[in-house]
Amino acid sequence: MTMDEVRNTAHGGDRLVQAGIVHGGVHFHAPRPVPPRQLPALPTSFAGRVDVLAALDDVVPLRTIAGVGGIGKTWLVLRWAHRRADRFPDGQLFVDLRGFTPGTEPTAPEAAVRGFLDALGVEPGRMPPGLDGKVALYRSLTADKRLLVVLDNAASADQVEPLLPGGGACVVLVTGRRVLRALVTRHGARHLALGVLTDAEARTALELRLGRPRLDTRPDDTARLIGLCRGHPLALAILAGRAHVDPGLSLGDLVTEVEAWDDDLTTVFATSCRALTAEQFRALHLLATAPGPDIGHEAAAALIGSCPTRTLTALREASLLDHADGRYTMHDLVRRHVADAEPVDLVASRRLLDHYLRTARAADHVLYPHRDRVDAPVPRPADADEALAWFDTEHANLLAAVRTAAGHGWHDVVWWLAWALDTFHFRRGHRVDRLTVWQAALDAATHLDDPASLIGAHRNVGIAHAVLRDPEAADTHLRLALASAERHGDLAQQARTHQMLAWAGQWRGDLRQALAHGERALALHDRLDQPVRRADTLNQVGWYETLLGIDATARFRAASELHRRHGNPDGEATALDGLGSLAFDRGRHRAAVEHYRRALALRRGLGHVYGEADILERLGHAHAALGEDGQADLAWREALTLHGVQGRDQDGQRVGRLLSRISP
Repeated sequence: MTMDEVRNTAHGGDRLVQAGIVHGGVHFHAPRPVPPRQLPALPTSFAGRVDVLAALDDVVPLRTIAGVGGIGKTWLVLRWAHRRADRFPDGQLFVDLRGFTPGTEPTAPEAAVRGFLDALGVEPGRMPPGLDGKVALYRSLTADKRLLVVLDNAASADQVEPLLPGGGACVVLVTGRRVLRALVTRHGARHLALGVLTDAEARTALELRLGRPRLDTRPDDTARLIGLCRGHPLALAILAGRAHVDPGLSLGDLVTEVEAWDDDLTTVFATSCRALTAEQFRALHLLATAPGPDIGHEAAAALIGSCPTRTLTALREASLLDHADGRYTMHDLVRRHVADAEPVDLVASRRLLDHYLRTARAADHVLYPHRDRVDAPVPRPADADEALAWFDTEHANLLAAVRTAAGHGWHDVVWWLAWALDTFHFRRGHRVDRLTVWQAALDAATHLDDPASLIGAHRNVGIAHAVLRDPEAADTHLRLALASAERHGDLAQQARTHQMLAWAGQWRGDLRQALAHGERALALHDRLDQPVRRADTLNQVGWYETLLGIDATARFRAASELHRRHGNPDGEATALDGLGSLAFDRGRHRAAVEHYRRALALRRGLGHVYGEADILERLGHAHAALGEDGQADLAWREALTLHGVQGRDQDGQRVGRLLSRISP
């Protein structure tokens, strides 16, 4: 992780030092011109539930739907939502909260609301930090909209409450296996308990899959099959899938196979699994034991070890596997049954984790090409947008992969996954996940015969603690990293750690200590062939010197040249920003405007909107000093808008005071 941005955010008035850790650009897209349509595909074999669908037509702002696993809660909600989509002209939001998905953690509210904000057109670089900031923006954006919000598979009211939208025109449907009484008592939710299908509804469901003639041919066997399923939609779907893929199988033979089954569907699952070929069952078992809630086709191929298309198709036809939007998922009850049938295939599991690691390192290299060289034998994303999109899609699987690797003692995989995720975690603001994976990497590093891994883990745990506003823990880990780097004579690690200690000192307000660490880092970089890191440190030291009243012109000019020469426009923008600040302080306001404009163009080219807002504020000061109040007003208004979107309330208040002086 690179510390290459420390900036002074105001001229003349209040002085505030802000530090960021930025490598590469944070790209963004234009706002989506159409409302979000996040509903999964309409279930084709849905049957019955007429009374329940009618009850949902009595629209209330918040409704909870509870029932046992596999009872059809999600299918019910999707059926109603697709039929009544016209009631929600501003779109539909959907998230699987994974409250009961084996092998993965429930979806964190911050991750869910981030997905909603993305669907509502908020650019990644404009995401407010922290859960509270994201929730505030989410509720502001939904306050006047007629939206449907589906919160599927919820584990608790605490998971749901941050996702409740603003205003009274939105409708929220929450599904789960538990009655979330807190939503009823605190938010006036209407509760609906979902039971089993009637025999007539169960027959209709079978007809949709197998056809009426096949059922009418053996009415007694049909009735016995329906009785065995006890109105449970998942059991009906699995047995119908079993009969569908084998047209020669009579319903009587199928009934004989399913002698009896208890409430956990064990016999139904066993019957369907016995009908699979050895290759198909092996694939099903591998998918059931794979880390994470879903899997893409390339990852499935890596796991299974061959081209899996025909096998995956057979599992889908047997209703043992679902497929939507290029992702494969398995009902958690099926997953639990199949996963326990055989031991985990460690060779296949390692193959999958190696695939995730190679792809993550390739994507990380696209995000930050100055970090390390990667010769990964996988296609690299075309650009940073594609790399971020891949990380967004696979994030839950990658976190689960870290836990799986740790459980199997694959310490090298744990460490490198933490490394590969770090740029993405910073860009997306996943501060807690960042600390969690680096803590796992620190534990893994104690088992590796590699001092550099242990030094790097301590340093990155320290950075993660600093970002979470825990300076004591940050200082402890950074100093452990520095001591170990000095003990092993690792100059590069010493330089990097001094940079981080400088940042931590600056964050605490101790600029003298920050400058001392920055100068030590610079001296070490002078002995190393790392021009971009040296340029980062020049920028860092230059800002500390500027804040302490020291002329840092030479620092910023040298940094600008190095960054330009080595193709790092973000670092060049930081240097130009510094030169603009120096010019302003010396009364050379026109020169300051030119420096700021060049820096602003580079920031905008990268989509780095956080830094863009800071430069706009300083550009406004330079225009105001030249008597160009109109230009100052434009710059500050744009900065104010960016501060508001990013949840930077204190910065927004400061800019608001500036605007009030020229536009009362």
